Amino acid sequence: MGERRTTASVGASVEALFREEHGRLLASLARRFGDLDLAEEVASEAVEAALRHWPVDGVPTRPGAWLLTTARRRAVDRLRRDRTYATRLALLQVEADRAGRSGADDDPELPDERLELFFTCAHPALPADARAALTLRYLAGLSTTEVARAFLVPVATMAQRLVRTKRKIIQARIPLRVPGAGELPHRLPGVLQVIYSIFTEGYAASSGPQVQRRDLAEEAIRLARILRRLLPAEREIAGLLGLMLLVHARRDARTGPDGGIRMLDEQDRSRWDRAMITEGRDLVLVALTGGPPGPYGVQAAIAALHDEAPDLDGTDWPQIVALYDVLVTLTPSPVVALNRAVAVAMRDGPHAGLVLLDALAGDPRLHGHHPFPAARAELLSRLGRHADAAAAYREALDLVGTEPERTYLRQRLRAVESRSCVD
Repeated sequence: MGERRTTASVGASVEALFREEHGRLLASLARRFGDLDLAEEVASEAVEAALRHWPVDGVPTRPGAWLLTTARRRAVDRLRRDRTYATRLALLQVEADRAGRSGADDDPELPDERLELFFTCAHPALPADARAALTLRYLAGLSTTEVARAFLVPVATMAQRLVRTKRKIIQARIPLRVPGAGELPHRLPGVLQVIYSIFTEGYAASSGPQVQRRDLAEEAIRLARILRRLLPAEREIAGLLGLMLLVHARRDARTGPDGGIRMLDEQDRSRWDRAMITEGRDLVLVALTGGPPGPYGVQAAIAALHDEAPDLDGTDWPQIVALYDVLVTLTPSPVVALNRAVAVAMRDGPHAGLVLLDALAGDPRLHGHHPFPAARAELLSRLGRHADAAAAYREALDLVGTEPERTYLRQRLRAVESRSCVD
């Protein structure tokens, strides 16, 4: 047993441990008992037991194993009291006997079965809007209230969404397992997309009073680190982690003291996190070595070029455009084409970029996407077409979600309107 601590310090230790090990504990329990609800309930009961016993008895040498043993006992006790689970309990005991160990092991190792939970939470049979919520709830260890806050929905709405998703897992008989070697290339991108969608909402919030949600961005990075430890040979995981680190490295310079947005050309690059950039660049090398590049590796390489540049004019725009040319072939989408057009404008001038943007105007997937009219407005302004730029800024304002972005676009609109009057 460890040294005794005060109730407050033990409570903080349990909270930190549970947050870090929550996914491992839940995955192990869900794998053994085949029931996410049961796993969640007994895991919470184990934490409550730790808060009662550890201030008196001291923190165990292996606290994760203590929590797992306690949770397993609670689960077995609950199953024994419920006759409908009698057959399942008997089967579990047979499996334990075959493995050569007792189900009453007092101090088991805490296995790391989170990989199975990653693929379950991101299973393609689940609704797209529920995958990220499930990942945050079960792998990140966020409470239902915290997940609801992350998605800016009422707690009751998120609770219902999670219940429906868990019901879907049962009804569709989605297994808690890692896909086989033949399935992995098809299933892994879905897991990466869930993590990246969490990061994207953290980096550029879709609505609310702030442009960044750092807690979400950092949670996505933490999840990617876990996934990389579990699948170290997968280069696209390195690419995703590198991409997020290289983008998140600019977090402190993205807003000013007033909370207003600072665009890339306005940012104080001395405030960028150089240690994070170095780690991200190392991961880019991993992602781009040993085979054809994947989309996250290419995006990470683009982010690295931005981070290495001394300023906007000193950025290697020809190389960035070349990388976007590769990315368009890997993941053809109007958003990638939009970003490529902006890079072309930096390389070849605003007219060249505007021609590419205008060619995308009919794509319905860009309708409602405020960066599109905002990018057109910027290029139109650079071309001196201030009245047209003002109209594009107004269109972007009608679509933007966060208040800092709205403030920034209003400022740009006022600037081009004043120039339009002079013209």
